[in-house]
Formats: sequence, structure tokens, C-alpha cells
Amino acid sequence: MADLTRGLTPAMEASSSAASQTTPSIHTEHSGHDSALSLADTIPDSGQQEEDSVADNYDEEDHDFDDNDSAFGGSLIGCDTDTLASYITDYRYENGRRYHAYRDGEYWGPNDEHSSDLQDLAHHMYLMTLEGLLHLAPLHSPHNILDLGTGTGIWAIEMADAYPSAHVIGTDLSPIQPLFVPPNCAFEIEDLNLSWTYPKNHFDFIHIRELFGCVADWDDFFSQAFEHTKPGGYVEILEHSVWPVADDDTINEESFFTTWGKTVVGLGEKFGKSFTIWEESKERMEKAGFVDVVETRYKWPMNGWPSPEHRTHGNDGDKPWRRLRELGVWNQLRLYDGVEGFMIRLLTVIGGWSYEAAQVFLAHMRAELKDLKIHAYLDVTVVYGRKPGGNPRPAVPSSTSTGYSVRPMVSTIPEDYQGLP
Repeated sequence: MADLTRGLTPAMEASSSAASQTTPSIHTEHSGHDSALSLADTIPDSGQQEEDSVADNYDEEDHDFDDNDSAFGGSLIGCDTDTLASYITDYRYENGRRYHAYRDGEYWGPNDEHSSDLQDLAHHMYLMTLEGLLHLAPLHSPHNILDLGTGTGIWAIEMADAYPSAHVIGTDLSPIQPLFVPPNCAFEIEDLNLSWTYPKNHFDFIHIRELFGCVADWDDFFSQAFEHTKPGGYVEILEHSVWPVADDDTINEESFFTTWGKTVVGLGEKFGKSFTIWEESKERMEKAGFVDVVETRYKWPMNGWPSPEHRTHGNDGDKPWRRLRELGVWNQLRLYDGVEGFMIRLLTVIGGWSYEAAQVFLAHMRAELKDLKIHAYLDVTVVYGRKPGGNPRPAVPSSTSTGYSVRPMVSTIPEDYQGLP
């Protein structure tokens, strides 16, 4: 696999290294609601086997953590913590990949170290897309922030650093987040398809990113988000299409990318969890009752095909095509290295394909990703909306959003880049 840490930010590297240092221990703290499962550091490192000698020899008495350790979420009602820790680390292994144990089968993606690296790479791509912003919604001194489907927790950690007076909660099916996090950040094990157990009218901001293929009923999901958002608070969702398209004739009905898109969308329908939320978010949020809903669209090229001939309108000279090319290079790497994890369970378990047939299909995808003559891209949407009430302030256009700027986005792609070998 290619080195995915090259070109990534210190915060991303810290997230990855911290996760690899996680040592099993059991501590809990009540966080104001009865979570389904709530602990962050009971899980061995995602790159270690459960029989790791460090875990076997671990002596909790030698580690006198404070009861308010920020890495621990809420209640563990009715469960012995040792039993609970064993339960959620009893991972399923399929086709050489590791998958979550809690609510087994609810999610199609692996939770191993390779997958975590690619999630952090995706975080880098979203920051590039939003020009360093963690969000576009016009937040004003938020106190309670919820990150649904937090993954490695990298967004929640950076958000906690950006808003030190806020309490940030990240939820996921897998406890793969790092142990050492800001004191105002906590992670909890939750299934977002179940009834939410948080207080109503509680969160100033709910963040959703890449939950395509994860939600069984999007209308119910947004209804719950609306119910638990504080009046005047915001919900923001970032999603991208799984169906590559082009603005010219380099893709048609006979193209493999078209076959790919139809296959993924069809498998999502069979699984009962749609992959098309990227184009439905605005309408569904308005249906749930959100107002001042704003949608901003972007493009992620499938590789580094953008060139000066593909300039976009605007006043920044050649900056747009250069940014698109860099996004394409990162997207190509993410998909080339991650396509198996993205599809192998969907193809074999949901679609009933043989492992061999799935590998042939994935090999075809990798070959297409190398072709710079195909001007394919994925649509990306960022949609945010406000819950009526509170003390509303005018929505800020995305170009002047008050979102916290993490860092300037500097290109690292050589001028003569020719794609993967």
C-alpha cells in the first residue's frame, strides 16, 4: 500500500499515532444521557490482534486515570465493563478485513488500520474542499456539538480544539478513536439508526459526514436530528456521490464508471441503506423542518486529469484547476487503495458475488482510475440548515463562512504529475 501519511497534516498524524498507542482499560463517566454503549478506550489498537501481549499483561491498577478522563463517554447500564469490552472487540473477520462487532452487519465498511488511514485521508480532502474550514454553517459560540459516524474521531478532535468552550461528542459503531483527546471531547459507541438517547433541544451543532449507505430511514434520521438540535442550532451534512460522471463525452452508458455507479447504488438499495443521500439532503432537511437551508456543490475528480484547459469560472486565475487536480490525485489514491474495503462486503455478502468475481471487478476499477483521458468526477454536497427559534443570525454565504480555518491549503502535487504508474 502507498504511504498515506505523506502530505497529511500533523493533527492527522497525531490522530493515527495516538490510536496506535491505545491500551485497553475500563473507565466510565455519565454524560447526561443513557447511551447504548459508551466507552472509548476499551479497544485494542486497530492494528493489533486481540491477543496482543500488551493487552494480556495490562494492569489497570498501575494506571490511575482520572474519572473525568475525556476519552470516556457515558453510561454502561446493565453491563459488566469487562464483558462489554470483550463484546465490542469481538470483531468479525471477512476476506482478510476486520469489521465492527457491535450491531454486527449494520455497516459495510471495515474498521481496521487501513480503513482508518483512508478515513483520515478523506478528512484531508474535505478540508481542501472547504479551504481549511471544519464547517460551513455559521456557528456562534456553540456549547454542545455532536459528530455522528465519527470514524477515527479526527474531525471531532479538531473541532474540540477549535471551540475549547464546547463539549464535543463523537459517536460510532467502532471504538477506533485515539485515547488521548482534548478534555472537551468524548467518544461513544452508538447506532444512529436506533432512537437517540440524548436530551431534546440540546445540540448547537450536529455534524454528519459520509453516512451514505449507513442510514435505513433518512427522514426519521433528520427528524431525530431536528428534535435534538437546540432552537437556533444547525445541522450540517457532507456527502459525495458514488457514481462517477463527466461533463464531456469521456463517460457514456457503456463506460465502466457507469457500471460501477449502477452497481453501488443497486447494492445500497438491496442492503436497505441508500447511497444517494448527497442529492437528497437539502429536500429532506427542509421536510424535517429546518430553515435557511443552504446547499453548496463541489467536484472530486477521479484522478489528476484537470489541467489549464479545465479552468473554472472565478477570479482566482489558475487556482481552481490546480485545486481540482490535487483533489483528484488524493481521490485517486483513496479509491485505488480503498476500493476493496469499500466494496468487498457489499459485493460478496449483499450482492452474493464470489470473492474471485469481486476481485476482477475491483481490478477493473483500479485500471479505470489510472486513465487520465476519462474526465470523471464525483459530485460532493455540503448542506446545512437551522432549527427555527432561538436568536437566529443571518446565514453566511459559504465563501465567507465563520467556520474555523484549520490551516492554509497548499498544493503538494508536482507540475508534471502523470498519475499512478
